[in-house]
Amino acid sequence: MPPYILRSIAEHGDEEDRVRALAALEISLEPRRRRQEPVLVAGAILVPRRVKRRTIYDANGGRDLPGRTLRIEGSRRVRDDAANEAYEFTGVTYDYFRRMHERRSLDDRGMRLESTVHFGDRFNNAHWDGRQMIFGDGDGKYFNRFTACVDVVAHELTHGVIQYAAGIGASGECGALAEHFADVFGILTKQQRLRQTAAKSDWLIGAELLTDRVRGDGIRSMKQPGAAYDDPVFGRDPQPAHMRDFVRTREDDRGVHINSGIPNHAFWRVATLLGGRAWETAGRIWYRALTRAMGPRSGFQECADATWTAAVELFGRRSEPERAVATGWRHVGIEIAESAIDAAPKPRRSRRRETFEPPGAGGSAFVAS
Repeated sequence: MPPYILRSIAEHGDEEDRVRALAALEISLEPRRRRQEPVLVAGAILVPRRVKRRTIYDANGGRDLPGRTLRIEGSRRVRDDAANEAYEFTGVTYDYFRRMHERRSLDDRGMRLESTVHFGDRFNNAHWDGRQMIFGDGDGKYFNRFTACVDVVAHELTHGVIQYAAGIGASGECGALAEHFADVFGILTKQQRLRQTAAKSDWLIGAELLTDRVRGDGIRSMKQPGAAYDDPVFGRDPQPAHMRDFVRTREDDRGVHINSGIPNHAFWRVATLLGGRAWETAGRIWYRALTRAMGPRSGFQECADATWTAAVELFGRRSEPERAVATGWRHVGIEIAESAIDAAPKPRRSRRRETFEPPGAGGSAFVAS
């Protein structure tokens, strides 16, 4: 949840809104801090390659973690919608990374996915805290349950993937890039679950999160950054869609949720140019860049260069994906660096040429070298 939304609610809502929003801001500081702590990667563990391990806990309105156990892997549904949603959507996210990228959970070593629901008193947020998921119930006035949105669940779990795979920084342009990758795999998990092509997706993060009281479609739009909401209490979506509008601020960890709109819009452009199922082409490119080239100090230029290089490595020079990635970043004001182009694999002849065609409406054929 972008802190500027909570601050706007505190400023423009009633007294109860103010108290709840300020509490959410304060409570949210600790999970964000904890997930930036260095992770210790243990040696190999004996976890079957394709086994999910989920545990859902109940904080019962308190803040003590993890809480009382509600569901474990393989158990039946319980009479708790939040617990069942957390169980299902953490599993959907696990399956996305396993099937599409052969990743064994967040750490790629089979770690258990632990989630606590009913955290805090109608807490307006959800977090990956570096160890587990935390879900608030929402206030029921502006926000529904935070477990109700598969893209929100996948967004937060992707912060765990980022933590283990790249350790991207948490503030400024680095932090905006981390939020971008979390949005990318959040929306791709949602699209895959709904079997949506890039053309049919709404490209909204948190579309099911807002109540009818809010004048908005979601908390972010990758298709139209700056147009997700415009509400007297929420304020107006501040996200830019181009580098010329990059926001320099001390708020929001120096604009991490604000400026993520720029790379988000680039990804939307790439995915829609390619057509078909975005998780099968653009998603592969972005995952390769995240896990092979991103680091603590990576910024937008490094991401542009790494995704372009990944497209070349996967599909070849002068392929449609390579051109789409370059066009997508140019669309938001970022050119692929000459150094990246010079270092990329050169076109080469091959006796074996494979045609790759993303399934779904609007699919295009690509030739991989």
